[in-house]
Amino acid sequence: MALTPTDNEAFLREVDENLRRDQMTGLAKKWGSVIGVLVLVLLIALGGFLWWRNHRAEQAGMEGEKLSQLIGDVDIGRAQPTDKRIGELASSPHDGYRAMARLTQAGITAKTDPVAAAANYQAIARDEKLPQATRDLALIRATTLQFDTLPPSEVVSRLKPLAVPNAAWFGSAGELTAIAYLKMGRRDLAGPLFAAIARDTNVPTGLRGRAAGMATGLGQTVGVITPQGAPKE
Repeated sequence: MALTPTDNEAFLREVDENLRRDQMTGLAKKWGSVIGVLVLVLLIALGGFLWWRNHRAEQAGMEGEKLSQLIGDVDIGRAQPTDKRIGELASSPHDGYRAMARLTQAGITAKTDPVAAAANYQAIARDEKLPQATRDLALIRATTLQFDTLPPSEVVSRLKPLAVPNAAWFGSAGELTAIAYLKMGRRDLAGPLFAAIARDTNVPTGLRGRAAGMATGLGQTVGVITPQGAPKE
């Protein structure tokens, strides 16, 4: 008996569905184990990443506490350059803690051996793996320790790139540069630089006050020194 068009369409759909089912079964048999291994690898990788992230967070917390205790001991004179905490923090995977450990060590050393401390600060300033702001601060501290033994032109050469308004360490770098200008007999350069420091509200108030006194003595006009962070009129 011949199939009607409707029966024929139903038959073809059934054949098509069975063919697709057989193809899916074949693919599952062929690739199922491979897919299972890939899923397992992805789960292991995800688990490893989550553990690593949690471990880093815990380590950062412990290092922060250790650094806080170290700085507290430095403030009361109980820490030495050989303090084991400095060595531990100096090998931290976190740039900030490594930088602070090395700056702290150099700062402690400066109390008894300024020459060695200056060398330590210079090593930090040359370390391209550290943040630029940290390297600039180290350069300023090294130059401060060496200021009396360096030619004024060397001081200017080192710090002039940092002695510009809005730079992170403008106040400190600018003051040292301006004093070097005075030692070179360049009052025409020292006066305006002192005045710029005095007018910069981002510079600490005490430093601005010193700069204002120097600027006034060099014939510069400086306005009223407002406290750091005070709203501008």
